[in-house]
Amino acid sequence: MLETLWPALALVLVVEGLLPLLAPRLWRRMFTEMLSLRDGQLRFFGLMSVIGGVLLWWLLV
Repeated sequence: MLETLWPALALVLVVEGLLPLLAPRLWRRMFTEMLSLRDGQLRFFGLMSVIGGVLLWWLLV
């Protein structure tokens, strides 16, 4: 499992780094808007990300 975990983590870092590299103003504005969200809204988006990631992993493995 670790032989696939590290490349997956590296790919996440690459994808996460693309927006601040290519569009720093958009990235900064996105985070500014995220600061105005309530805790419940942030938790909902986090939950949806986790569920989406688990479903995608389940479909691919």
